[in-house]
Amino acid sequence: MLKEIIFYGRGGQGAVTAANLIASAALKSGNKGVQAFPFFGAERRGAPVKAFARISDDEIYLRSQIREPDIVVVLDTGIMDAIDITQGLKENGMILLNTNKKPSDFSLPYKIATVDATSIAIKNEILVGGIPVVNTPMTGALVRILNGVKLEALKEAIMERFGKYGERNAKAAEEAYEKVVL
Repeated sequence: MLKEIIFYGRGGQGAVTAANLIASAALKSGNKGVQAFPFFGAERRGAPVKAFARISDDEIYLRSQIREPDIVVVLDTGIMDAIDITQGLKENGMILLNTNKKPSDFSLPYKIATVDATSIAIKNEILVGGIPVVNTPMTGALVRILNGVKLEALKEAIMERFGKYGERNAKAAEEAYEKVVL
């Protein structure tokens, strides 16, 4: 079964890396088809960024942007003031938000999951220039709601990607996995 995911964030938060980590973890979990790719606009820190991931049991032949995602991952809820994150979201789709609020605090006609990835990033010292980077906690939370991708596979992908910083990023992913509110 094909799952399509859009990651929304700001430049420097790691949306593109998050998509790549999920694709790598999906492959390590036994999925045969994976894709991860960015959509670039203004390429500067703080500018809105969109990245995509596809996961399937079978090979994927699509080579286009995702227009009707199953899951939307929002690394910075402030972006929701400027971008309609629900555009094209499937009727039974899910939204994963980085926030300290509960899913019931949002009045969107979709299933919502929340996790305070910012606090988790700060606690685990995942910072660039003093700014929390929330991508690895968000991938941990995503794995919790995404069938077919294992947490251990994600942690392995994180360790490979981040080298000496892998341990704290893997720990942050696991913490977010445990703390996501569905």
